[in-house]
Amino acid sequence: MKRKFLSLIAAAAFFIAAAGSAQAEQVVVKQGDTLYGLSKQYGVSVESIKKWNKLTSDVIHPNDTLEVSPVKTVLVRSGDTLWNISQVYGVTVDNLMKWNSLSSDLIHPGLELTIYTDVHNAATVKTERAQNVSAPAKTAPAKSTAPVAKTAAAQTSAPAGKEIMVEATAYTADCEGCIGITKTGVDLKANPNAKVIAVDPSVIPLGSKVYVQGYGYATAEDIGGAIKGNRIDVFIPEQSDALAFGRKQVKVTIVE
Repeated sequence: MKRKFLSLIAAAAFFIAAAGSAQAEQVVVKQGDTLYGLSKQYGVSVESIKKWNKLTSDVIHPNDTLEVSPVKTVLVRSGDTLWNISQVYGVTVDNLMKWNSLSSDLIHPGLELTIYTDVHNAATVKTERAQNVSAPAKTAPAKSTAPVAKTAAAQTSAPAGKEIMVEATAYTADCEGCIGITKTGVDLKANPNAKVIAVDPSVIPLGSKVYVQGYGYATAEDIGGAIKGNRIDVFIPEQSDALAFGRKQVKVTIVE
């Protein structure tokens, strides 16, 4: 996308303390575990576990890591929006609102959102869990017996994924010569609230869902002539805010 960079050179690089979380239930298979036993323990069906882990048979092996729930818990950080979170996890804003009993799309830092990555079977999973509440091992996970501990972990954990350090600057869509259309075709002038970054595709592939320290969840939708190697440009709609962003060393987590 043709545009000019808006940046201030900082005297020294610094880090912004920010973190997000995306936690899901996983289990490491132990000697003697079976899919049937795990299904009873976690209140889901054998078929669901096989689907989430792309298993073609009921055979599992010690030290395998299995998803035993399609449910993720995401901790909202400053700058996050339902739209950006929905883009990262491939769900709709309407579903996020329904799953979390939200009456509007406004969210605030510190809020924990429940996300069903198996969207079409979200209701089935809820039913399966309700039908298995009597399973004695169901109360074993810390998620159900120690909610306070779970919250503390969510506040200190980074999203799961590959982490890299990059130099970040900011740009807007409203500048002389800017057309406001990203490399992948996103119209930033029509979507000023989009969380988008420009990347070097050899480092962060276009289309990647990422979490940028101090910026939040975003999608790699753009490139730039000066964006080479471990460099990114974050989209900020207001020119004054883009200038204030400056030049920083930040951590980027490639979620998917």
